[in-house]
Amino acid sequence: MPVLLVIPARYASTRYPGKALARLVGATGEARSLTRRSWDAAQQVAGVEKVVIATDDARIRDAAQGFGADVVMTSPDCANGTERCAEALDALGARYEIVVNLQGDAPLTPPWFIEDLIAALKAHPTAEVATPVLRCSGRALDGFREDRRAGRVGATTAVMGIESQALYFSKEVIPYTTENFAPDAVTPVFHHVGVYAYRPSALAAYPRWVPGPLEKFEGLEQLRFLERQQPMLCVEVDARGRSFWELNNPEDVPRIEAMLAEMGIE
Repeated sequence: MPVLLVIPARYASTRYPGKALARLVGATGEARSLTRRSWDAAQQVAGVEKVVIATDDARIRDAAQGFGADVVMTSPDCANGTERCAEALDALGARYEIVVNLQGDAPLTPPWFIEDLIAALKAHPTAEVATPVLRCSGRALDGFREDRRAGRVGATTAVMGIESQALYFSKEVIPYTTENFAPDAVTPVFHHVGVYAYRPSALAAYPRWVPGPLEKFEGLEQLRFLERQQPMLCVEVDARGRSFWELNNPEDVPRIEAMLAEMGIE
């Protein structure tokens, strides 16, 4: 079952313009762009036949080709990474049976998150889309709450029903709870990891659907699937003690750099 991994990257990020080329210093003091670090993370994933960066920006294309990445140029009209993945699949041909979207702002994504995601989609033939979720510790939940109190858009949370079917995703902290948890305690809140695995049929249909109100309100592309009642499987993954964070705001840079240093990533 051939797997294509696409890293969507755009320059005109609303919250952080130029984010794709932001420099992140690793454990050895070497600065690499966010796109390069996402590419490096993708190279660690087993079972992927091809990795490409999908962008509409010549600056990102040139930088990516400079470190040896394969690049697919996509339309500037793509509204989000899922639409960009759909264009990349069109450009590369229909031989792939699973397409993975590794968001270009998640360079700390462990390879086993994606490997578990691919395995789950293969094992659930009725699922059109799958995405990983990570149960929050009390420490992580405190960080989410602090971001919201400070008016920052931080991590996305996910709520699931029976058989791990996605019910909703939000940039608010859901489900609502006032309970205070110890730093290492297990909480009922799940952090949505910004990775998706699609079947080609679901990916081809997505750009033809008009975005619904929930997608517009939350600014979350995956809600388009839920608003069209397309089954989405949430796959709980295990961090195995590894830190995970996404680069959403400029304030996240030192946090991610500290994690790179802690994990010894050069």
